[in-house]
Order: sequence, then structure tokens, then C-alpha cells
Amino acid sequence: PNIVYAVLWQQQQSFIEGQAFGGAANGVYKSTDGGTTWNQLTNGLPGVIQANIAIAPSNSKVIYALASTATPTNSVTGVVNLYKTTDGGEHWAPVISDSTRVMDPRPLARIGGGDLPTVTVDPKNENAIYSASVVMWRSENGGVTWTAVRGSPGGDDYQRVWVNPNNTDIILAISDQGGVISANRGMSWSNWYTQPTAAMYHVSTDN
Repeated sequence: PNIVYAVLWQQQQSFIEGQAFGGAANGVYKSTDGGTTWNQLTNGLPGVIQANIAIAPSNSKVIYALASTATPTNSVTGVVNLYKTTDGGEHWAPVISDSTRVMDPRPLARIGGGDLPTVTVDPKNENAIYSASVVMWRSENGGVTWTAVRGSPGGDDYQRVWVNPNNTDIILAISDQGGVISANRGMSWSNWYTQPTAAMYHVSTDN
């Protein structure tokens, strides 16, 4: 319980939902003393601008990171790729490191407003992972190949996926319209028009 991971990035948000990312301290961090001290994880994570991470509940040494990394031609938003570690963050590598192969770019697509897609790991299978983006995707082999779980006919942007730790056929997907639930691993879904859920982005208060 004293091992904690955190992701840090700086963001400037404009009124039209455009943004820029930057800052020298951006990256993925690990603490082994409950957050008292932190070490930045850099071995195999080149120039992280922004990242979302997920730990495999069935094997805490396995962590996935959907990360945008700086390139000589794009140092603001970066190029998104999927990275993986099998030793608790000491060493990272792209899921597909073979230079002759290219990862399917669709699960890497940014969510509508420019946010990175989020990644979720099946609680019982470290190789089954989900990407929540404009479409919800699933990989059964650790991110090498992907299939669409839920499309986007209504302009949805999927923000987060939760998988029931006791019954992994039960999935909760959060989108702009709210939450929908599947009890059969994504074959069919509930309807957000019949349940009182919503996704909230901004809250304002008066004095």
C-alpha cells in the first residue's frame, strides 16, 4: 500500500477548449514510501507531455501508460502511444516496439476536447485492456491488436471504463451523456435515457 503512482502535467485551457501542454516536470512518478518522496520514471518513457496510466489489479508490476511524448516537430501536444512496464515502472517500452509494425492508431485517438484516451485493465487478466476515446476499444493481447466494443453513433466521447472485479462481464462506460452498463462484456448496453446519470465537467459557485 505504500507504493503510489502519479502523473503530472501542466495545461493551459482556453475558452474554446483548445489547450497547450508543457512544463519541465511533466511525467510519471512513483513513490515507495506512501508519497513522502517521489522518483520520476523515465527509462523508456521519452519526453512525456501528458499521460494516463492503469495498474493491472491481477499483477501490480504490470502498468500501462497512454502517453503523449514530444517530438522535434510537435512539442506541444506530442504523439500518443501505448507503453507498458512489467517491473513496476523501472523499465518501459512501447507495446509494439518492432519498427516494421505500427500500432492501430484508433485506440490512441484523443477524446473530443483534446484529452488523452484513458486506459483500463481487466481485473482478472493483465492482457485485457480498454481504451476510452471517441470509440471504446478492447485488446485481448496487451494492446497489440484491438476491436471496437462500443461505437459512437450519437457523438459520444467515452471518458472512463470500469470493469467489475468479481464479474468482468459487467462493464460501466462513462461518456458525455452519462453512464451505460453492460452485463455481457459489451454485447449489449443499458440506455442513458432511462437512468439518471450524467457527466459533469464544470461547477461554479457564488459567494
